[in-house]
Amino acid sequence: MSYGRRFSTFISLVWSSRLSYLFIAPFLLCFVAFILVPVVLAILLSFTYYNALEPPRWIGWQNYLYLLSQDLIFLKHALPNTFKFALLVGPGGFVASFMLAWLISQLPTYTRTWYALAVYTPSLTAGIAMAVVWLPLLTGDRIGYLNSFLLQIGIIDSPILWVTDRTYLMGSMVAVTLWSSMGVGFLAQLAGILNVNPEQYEAGRLDGIHSRLQEIWYITIPSMKPQLLFSAVMAIVGTFKAGQIGQELSGSFPTPQYAGHVLISHIDDYGGIRFEMGYASAISVFLLLIMYGTNKFSRRLFGDREEHHT
Repeated sequence: MSYGRRFSTFISLVWSSRLSYLFIAPFLLCFVAFILVPVVLAILLSFTYYNALEPPRWIGWQNYLYLLSQDLIFLKHALPNTFKFALLVGPGGFVASFMLAWLISQLPTYTRTWYALAVYTPSLTAGIAMAVVWLPLLTGDRIGYLNSFLLQIGIIDSPILWVTDRTYLMGSMVAVTLWSSMGVGFLAQLAGILNVNPEQYEAGRLDGIHSRLQEIWYITIPSMKPQLLFSAVMAIVGTFKAGQIGQELSGSFPTPQYAGHVLISHIDDYGGIRFEMGYASAISVFLLLIMYGTNKFSRRLFGDREEHHT
């Protein structure tokens, strides 16, 4: 079949379903305008030198070569800190959200609603909560709530600089991010647990399941894989977006001795301060590839088996 014949067949097929395409047109236009076009432009800019004042100048792979071989801050701080932060917050937040969702699902309906709201609320007010709760809690003097408590019970002898000492900054970042990570992924897991058919638990007990742990492993988790996949994707996206928490806690940019410097911080440095937009785009593309790889891993872990063979 010739290309002209194929094109006319494609057009006739689209025209026969024109009402369906009309309904998806608003979403499709928003997707193209706010996701597809920016991603394509970022990929193109990553191969140029662009300082936001002069026209972009094509330099090929130079940005990527510099990123992977000569950018010492990227290699020594941004990349290791990103993986450390992601490994602690991503799987940690995912497991914590599942455990909290399962515990809350065991409560009566009225009580369950209020506990779910209490766990979910910090994800909506993370910035305000940080200023009201975490900054006074982690203040590095005797007035800070955490230092004051530890001094009173004799665990420490002098105040600890929780957010300005490179030894403790990453731990503080992880704690605050985990506290505010129970968002839509947590709600999806709670909904998945509540929607498991109770008859499956009865059938499992007849087949020899005798503990709650066995019920979770053999019935609950396999029955809610779509919700687990959605929660995993949201945890990945939220983890890589939460990298700016280091600057907000320490009050400095870059963070002390680059202890909390992650890929998002590196992008802000080159894109928002140095105005090297081409190089910042290359870092953004690198981060996009990392997120794509982790999302593919999540799909292989929680996706349907039939999906892996297609």
